[in-house]
Amino acid sequence: MPRAGPSRSRPVTTTSKRPRVEGDREAEVLDAAVRVLAEVGYDRLTMDHVAAEARASKATLYRRWSSKADLVVDAVSRAKGLPGPDQPDTGTLRGDLLALACGPAGLADRFPMSVLGGLLTALHNDPELSTAWRERFLAPRMAVTRAVFDRAVRRGEVDADIDLEVLHTVLPSMCAFRSTVLGHVVDESFVADVLDQVVLRAAAPAATPPPSRRKSLEH
Repeated sequence: MPRAGPSRSRPVTTTSKRPRVEGDREAEVLDAAVRVLAEVGYDRLTMDHVAAEARASKATLYRRWSSKADLVVDAVSRAKGLPGPDQPDTGTLRGDLLALACGPAGLADRFPMSVLGGLLTALHNDPELSTAWRERFLAPRMAVTRAVFDRAVRRGEVDADIDLEVLHTVLPSMCAFRSTVLGHVVDESFVADVLDQVVLRAAAPAATPPPSRRKSLEH
């Protein structure tokens, strides 16, 4: 009877399931990153700090975010909120800009100053952070604002010859200066003042008198 040859056992393969950061767990990590950013600032923030705050491993974080710049931009974007897919359409430029600035994720949102303050210097010194911030945080917001101005031009509310690249940055720039440099609250009243006294006066066609300050903020 022939002897059986040596058995060839198949190599045992094991599939290790790496923990992924998603859903509620992702939100927990992003919230932890905001807390650390507010406490120590961007320069001193590390993935180790965030991992400890979120009770996660650093390796787990790196499987979702390639760098701390990547993580921080996602964290601030989530905390601040992103503009919704539907643009406000109140029928007037003033109403649209008030709705944008004072609605969810708007300029008047009560976002911790310590968080934004921790980013200011780093944005000038860290090219990776600066690029990610412009592309993923600023760009979506500026695109919505620019679309509102474009629509106002079509309605005849805005001088067709005006430089919209300058005009559509006036309100966010003044709000940022008030909050980050002066340390004052940006509220609906301030937004309305900037619109009535600066933006709408600059935007009005030459033959159209600038809108007067309304006593109510209903638009």
